[in-house]
Amino acid sequence: MLERWTSAIIRNRLPILALWLIAIIFGIFASANINDRLTTSLTVPGSQSAQADQILAKHFNENVEGTFTVFYKFKNATKPQIQKYTDDILIAAKSIPTSRVLQTKALAGVLFASIGTSFDLPHAALYTKTLRASLADVGLQGALVTGPPAIKSDVTPVLAQDLRNGESVALLIGFLLLILVLGFSWASVVPLILATSIITTTLGFVYILSHKFLMVLYIPNIVELIGLGLAIDYSLLIVQRFRLELRSQDEEPAILRTMNTAGRTVILSGFTVALGLAALLFVPVPFIRSLGIAGILVPLISILATLTLQPVLLSYLGREGVQSFGFKGLLDQKDATKGAIAFVARFVIRKPLVVFLGSITFLAVAIVPIFALHVTPSSLTAIPKNLESAKALALVTNGAGAGAITPTEIIIDLGAGNRIGNANQARMNLAIKISNDSEVFLVANGEKQPYVDTTGRYLRLYVIGKHDLGAPQTQALAKRIQNQYLTGTSFPTGTRFYLGGAPSQGSDLLNKIYSSLPLLIGSILVLVYLILYRAFRSIILPVKAILLDLISVLVAFSVVVAVFQFGVGSTLFGTYHLSQIEAWVLVFLFAILFGLSMDYEVFIVSRMREEWDSGESNNDSVLNGISHTGGVVTSAATILIVAVSGLASGHFAGLQQLGIGLAFGIFIDATIIRMLLLPSAMVLLGKWNWWAPAHTNQK
Repeated sequence: MLERWTSAIIRNRLPILALWLIAIIFGIFASANINDRLTTSLTVPGSQSAQADQILAKHFNENVEGTFTVFYKFKNATKPQIQKYTDDILIAAKSIPTSRVLQTKALAGVLFASIGTSFDLPHAALYTKTLRASLADVGLQGALVTGPPAIKSDVTPVLAQDLRNGESVALLIGFLLLILVLGFSWASVVPLILATSIITTTLGFVYILSHKFLMVLYIPNIVELIGLGLAIDYSLLIVQRFRLELRSQDEEPAILRTMNTAGRTVILSGFTVALGLAALLFVPVPFIRSLGIAGILVPLISILATLTLQPVLLSYLGREGVQSFGFKGLLDQKDATKGAIAFVARFVIRKPLVVFLGSITFLAVAIVPIFALHVTPSSLTAIPKNLESAKALALVTNGAGAGAITPTEIIIDLGAGNRIGNANQARMNLAIKISNDSEVFLVANGEKQPYVDTTGRYLRLYVIGKHDLGAPQTQALAKRIQNQYLTGTSFPTGTRFYLGGAPSQGSDLLNKIYSSLPLLIGSILVLVYLILYRAFRSIILPVKAILLDLISVLVAFSVVVAVFQFGVGSTLFGTYHLSQIEAWVLVFLFAILFGLSMDYEVFIVSRMREEWDSGESNNDSVLNGISHTGGVVTSAATILIVAVSGLASGHFAGLQQLGIGLAFGIFIDATIIRMLLLPSAMVLLGKWNWWAPAHTNQK
């Protein structure tokens, strides 16, 4: 079937090229306009924090994610002077439509003001420059603006610059590595053409979807760098197989044969990666789901490009276009079974038990740091320190503690017919009780707006803790508020309480992720097993593949913990040294690394299956499979590591954690696991590798 498909593609190669050119042009337009549609929202639909946000939006005309925070540092100011600064902030805030100053407070020589708007995050961010200019116009030149909209406004250009830097380095080093493995040949350019097509087309789809769904600010960085790696992975496999097929047949039959063998491998690999990422859709959090949607698009479009654009490019290049001139490249071997990888494979076959036990021992030691893992919903302070929003965060956290930038909001619904006059004493008692908690820095409340809505039915208290939103102390405080302080109050019968704000939202996010993990992991394992069972026609091989992939993921998690929590190599890699790892990173890292690891498994074992089906013994199948695909796997992995390293070299903790985890996970997988653990396990299992009820072709 693939041969007929490929023949049709080659016959219509000019229209195919035209369609891809249109997709690339639209993708370039989309990538230039997509940032204004992206967000960092951590909202969990249906959660208590989301209900609190809905009350604020409906009854207080506020969008939590559209709230600015202004800090103005003063020295030895009198009360009239502080009042003048406050009035100036009120005037500056009027430059933003629908804005309202929610609260002001002077603490330790810093005037703090919270300015709420009805805008969502992307629209509110557009007013950041306006607010800063207005503050300067009223004489508050030293005022610092932060909050979700200002942070988004500040980090967007930095993310874009990180993306350009990562792309440039990845493309340059990737191209040099392609020349190293393929030699001086026009074939070295094919993977880069495919990467451009895949990345721009994916971003085009993301841009369209962003009009209907929440899409995360990090998506372009993830799509572009991982898209580059996958494109090179698949294209390199196809190009190398095509060059081998040309040794025994003409150009068009060689293309057909290549797509019928390596093309099938790409389809299997791509769908495995896509299914792994599709499991993210089981997490009912828009933030995570948007990463899943974008992640699914990359491998699916990679498959489409491999099955259409790749054979067209090969047909235009022909035999002369893919041949090397001068330097032949590392993969240009007349007999793959005599190379360095074959030498390693023979050693493994001779000493399978020693290699297996040695590999398992090393990996077991590497996994140890995972037991110290601490998770946070977000790392607000882990952004470039030179940004104004970061300076504002540092100013307040140094003076009042990290909790000052992420207060917990208690929303009190007195119920129909009740008003604040009936609950003033209860409100004061609650504020005093909470403020006595050792973890609380300040409780802000009052009898008028913005602490009470226009009807007097809904009340609000701000609880400012002493630690950041992901700290265990903050999560424990939220539980005490919910289970102790909000019980046994003297509010009117029927009063309902809602916990909002970043700490509550973060707690809801973690709880939702934890509750979704069994379904997420279980669905990935079942789907991957079924796909591999059909592909390998074996009961044992899919189980082994899944176990090896899980080891890769655990090692990657452990490396992230070692680098970011323990600080191992943080100076060398230029990464943050933090006490916690962002939760979304671990979820996404699991899904994508599981899929990428399966890529290499499929590349190698598919070739082993070909050898077994052709009549080779188990050991010879292992040797030939490793010999013929090991070079492609290690080359593709090296280039992919370079691509994802662009994430680690950026300025944001979450992307750094993702980049480090992927880079080391891929490295361990492509070396110790695929070159040592995989073949040693295959040798030890012997003929049982190929056992299946319907296929008893045992030797």
